[in-house]
Amino acid sequence: MSTILNTNGAELEVPAVYNAANFSCDIITAEWNQEITHALRDAALETLLKGGARRENIRLHDVPGTVELVNAAGVLMRRRPDAVIIIGCVIRGDTPHFDYVCQQAAQGAAILNARGETPLIFGVITTDNLRQALDRAGGSLGNKGAEAAVAAIRMANFHASIGLF
Repeated sequence: MSTILNTNGAELEVPAVYNAANFSCDIITAEWNQEITHALRDAALETLLKGGARRENIRLHDVPGTVELVNAAGVLMRRRPDAVIIIGCVIRGDTPHFDYVCQQAAQGAAILNARGETPLIFGVITTDNLRQALDRAGGSLGNKGAEAAVAAIRMANFHASIGLF
């Protein structure tokens, strides 16, 4: 196991990937708010590698925005990877658009996850302003992309432990 910076500077333990040679993961990243989403994606990728995953088994995909993450996840889950991570960043504005985007992404991810097949990890951050997003993408509050990758490893390991993969 290794550790990485987590929320408020605490150490986040990175579990070893069960059957690391065959572990596969798709990371889907929204292009909207790229400064944030790419930092989250890069931390997720680095964390998976620290856990023992092989780079050639981690596939990176970009979609236009956070709403599109759910569709891409649904399509990629058909291939039965060990985990899928969706990464997005929605910053509150002056209109209700924030609420609609967040609701669609969260509800869509919950529906896909409830199937109990491939673990879908919700790495979408929702903030009131850019400073809060930066703090969660490698700033003072660590990196939520790394946390999403740890969740992906743990859930894939759970599925493997009960014989699903």
